[in-house]
Amino acid sequence: MFCGYLALGATLQELPPFLAAKFHAGPAMTGLVVGAAFAATAAGRPFAGRWGDAGRSRAVVVAGGLLAAAAGAGTALAPDIAVLLLCRLVMGAGEAALFSGALPWVLAGTPPDQRGRVAGWFGLSMWGGLTLGPVLAAGVAGAADSEAVWWTVAGLPLLAVALVGTAGAEGTAARAAAVRVSGAGAARTHVSATKAAAAHASTAKTAATHVSAAAHVSTAAHVSATKAAASAEASASKPATAYVSAPVAAAKPTAKLIPPGVSLPGAIIGLAAYGYGTLAAILVLSLGHSAGRVVALPVFACAFLVVRGFGSPLVDRRGGAAVSRSTLIVQAAGLGLLAAAPNPGVTLAGAALTGAGLGLIYPATAAMTLHRSRAETAGAAVGAMTSFWDLGILIAGPVSGAIAAGVSYHAAFAAAVVATLLALLLAVRASSAPRSTAH
Repeated sequence: MFCGYLALGATLQELPPFLAAKFHAGPAMTGLVVGAAFAATAAGRPFAGRWGDAGRSRAVVVAGGLLAAAAGAGTALAPDIAVLLLCRLVMGAGEAALFSGALPWVLAGTPPDQRGRVAGWFGLSMWGGLTLGPVLAAGVAGAADSEAVWWTVAGLPLLAVALVGTAGAEGTAARAAAVRVSGAGAARTHVSATKAAAAHASTAKTAATHVSAAAHVSTAAHVSATKAAASAEASASKPATAYVSAPVAAAKPTAKLIPPGVSLPGAIIGLAAYGYGTLAAILVLSLGHSAGRVVALPVFACAFLVVRGFGSPLVDRRGGAAVSRSTLIVQAAGLGLLAAAPNPGVTLAGAALTGAGLGLIYPATAAMTLHRSRAETAGAAVGAMTSFWDLGILIAGPVSGAIAAGVSYHAAFAAAVVATLLALLLAVRASSAPRSTAH
């Protein structure tokens, strides 16, 4: 996962100057091309999660790596903007398959009381890649050129595909053996149940014969005994699949694209993502030519990664709804500092506070989603929930840019504060909302 998102992070650093130099694209076209990947990611996550739940995680992750690699190579060779847009869509689809296909793989071996922290720590692979990818792109471009960056972007997902071949083979074999043992046990249970039912049928038929021969037994008693015998024979004649299909049916993922239990946590993380999208789109621009523009995003990323790494266990101890409330308060405070920042020092403090606030919103909403969805659809549910994150970022870029251009950067950050407070209201509501379905 880290390799795949390292490639995606590198594209975020290299794409704007690449578009300007090769295709003379302006800010509007640059925003469209950058955002196209997030649109495809949002659309692809539910499908990838659903296929992962169906036991195809390894194949989905491999497909994601191959798609991302093809997109990187295609970008290097793209003759025009139209082809480049297509490559960005393919890149987004590949990243969706990588993350949302692998998440069910990870959760399958995780105890229920540890899934919140595991989801948070697994998310570090994504955020670590997004944080270090731009640094890698700058280093490769400095040592070689822009084209070398895109071939690096193509190579990293191929490394991810190679790593899939070494990951989880023993665990997969053990789970397959457990399924075989479970199936054999179910078959034995069926045989025993069939024999017992047949014996019961024989006894019932004998009893019915004796009843019908006795002169002092009423006709009603004879009819009742005959019905009992017929019922027992019907039970004895049921095929083995009736006994084996029950556990299989319980594990079958839902056919719905958006599984139950996703809407509320999805809305929370989508509104929180608007704050991140605003910061990513205009923070550096808001700092002008000050020294802070070089360190603003790294300050945000460091605060984010520290809180995510050390704070994820809190999700399992306190619950997703409680953690989301706390983290959204911190995020709103950080964005408030950015909205009111009188100097670069306060802006950097706001960036750090916003990063700390955003650090736990993903594991918190993932835990909320898992609590509200069926256990056998965990991957599809979390994948669909994560699509709201992508949509929040996708909307925030052009909207915050328009507000900043039409009013001011402070107003754009103020709008992000409003979105975060709306997310906080929903998190308060989530504390009292019942679970939609049990595990």
